[in-house]
Amino acid sequence: MGAAAAILPAVILADPQLGENIGAAARAMANFGLSDLRLVRPRDPWPNASADAMAAGAETIVRAARVFDGVEAAAADLNFVIAATARDRSMAKPVLTPAEAVARLRGHSSAGRKTGLLFGGERSGLQNDDVALADCVVTIPADPGFTSLNLAQAVLLLGYEWFKSSDATPARRIDHGLGVPATKAELFQLFEHLEDELDKSGFLFPPDKRPSMSRNLRAMLTRAELTDQEVRTLRGVIVALTGAKGKRRE
Repeated sequence: MGAAAAILPAVILADPQLGENIGAAARAMANFGLSDLRLVRPRDPWPNASADAMAAGAETIVRAARVFDGVEAAAADLNFVIAATARDRSMAKPVLTPAEAVARLRGHSSAGRKTGLLFGGERSGLQNDDVALADCVVTIPADPGFTSLNLAQAVLLLGYEWFKSSDATPARRIDHGLGVPATKAELFQLFEHLEDELDKSGFLFPPDKRPSMSRNLRAMLTRAELTDQEVRTLRGVIVALTGAKGKRRE
């Protein structure tokens, strides 16, 4: 049997003001697979039509959001909570980077523990009493001259870090469209075809330079990671430029 899926962290918004910002935060959550939204003392009436409108496809998260009277109640069932804040709180708490914060969240959630990310309101962020309830603090790096992030931005950035930490997408890939990567045989035929025509034109000269020139051409074409269709196109280009119809190597 495979390992159990990690329990997703809850997103707790303390003292959010505008429904639009809550909706935008919900949309950011949906982008990165989060769904448990908890609201503490929202200023505007709830449910909120503006939050629905701003969620733009993430309305289910907004409509499933639970409302609490305090952070204590919102976090009562959680085993580990990280508070997001840019301000120095002068508290003896670990201050983590986003990557380290997510690593700790994953460690706890993979062990079957429930976790949460705590965010403050738009006007003044988290209150010290709320930060005191968290296990750690995470600070998102930003320009020292302007460290303030809006609510949805903060949720988006930490949601992205969470998602990225389990993403198996290769660091680099090439979209080959309708083609597939060329086989080595197809590449070798291209090399021979090109070098044959370059020999005829006198390009691979003098003879003692031919091996290194040939290696450079082959390295260049290999580095391009050509598709089978691109190889056929290049061979057609060679035929068109040399007028060597009927002489194409196979």
